[in-house]
Amino acid sequence: MSLHDTICLGVAGNFAHHLEQAGELKEFEDVVTTEADAPKGIFPFYLPQSDTFLGIYSIGTDTLSLPSYQANAQVEPEIAVLFDIVYDDNHSVVDLVALKFTTFNDCTIRKEGAKKISQKKSWGENSKGIGDKWIDIDKFEEGGVMDNYHLCSFLKRDGVLYPYGVDAPLLGYSYFYSKLKLWLIDKMNNQKDFSILEDISSHLKSTNYPKQALVSIGATAYAEFGESNYLQKDDEVYVIAYDKNIDNDSLDLSDRKIVLHQRVS
Repeated sequence: MSLHDTICLGVAGNFAHHLEQAGELKEFEDVVTTEADAPKGIFPFYLPQSDTFLGIYSIGTDTLSLPSYQANAQVEPEIAVLFDIVYDDNHSVVDLVALKFTTFNDCTIRKEGAKKISQKKSWGENSKGIGDKWIDIDKFEEGGVMDNYHLCSFLKRDGVLYPYGVDAPLLGYSYFYSKLKLWLIDKMNNQKDFSILEDISSHLKSTNYPKQALVSIGATAYAEFGESNYLQKDDEVYVIAYDKNIDNDSLDLSDRKIVLHQRVS
């Protein structure tokens, strides 16, 4: 599925302990949230037709390309949701209609001194990863298909498979369903260029108010191996979403399981 005309946004800090494990709490020290467990903000990682580095289509499926320079890169295992964007006559976002979801690797460089989150998120083609299967969302609220899904991730190195992120229910996201949707609408309209965050409404304008948004809704906490190991060439990354009532966290494929598998180059 091509997302070349879709604005792509990520949510920072939507899972307990992720930011502290990633060493990024300090970067958000100036960002005040209304609730202790609220996400910190949203950031762009792909802007259609942009003439900046964010205009490079960074989303791959089977290959994850590390930067050409020395970089400390980590997998960020996430769920990505595709939304239709509904605007009013003034081009303010008034609704987001959740269509379907898949697994996502919001691979991130750990480096000090980045002025914006986006500077650590996209460095070229195949710097992100997305599953090759989508699950339709019947309703983006409790009682829907996403209730039973878990997210987990693994890294295979030298033939050994290591847990990379913790196995987590999607209901474990700090903000999810309608609470997440309303928060996203607010940030898309009102988030300002401040500290490490960016003005998202200006990005919507510069991309001619795209009809859809892909939103990676936040990375899980890391398992011990994931917290202490950066990616290396020839590693294999697995980000898996599975229905706990039907499947398990194995690498085996099934109709209701999404397995993102990337080889690091």
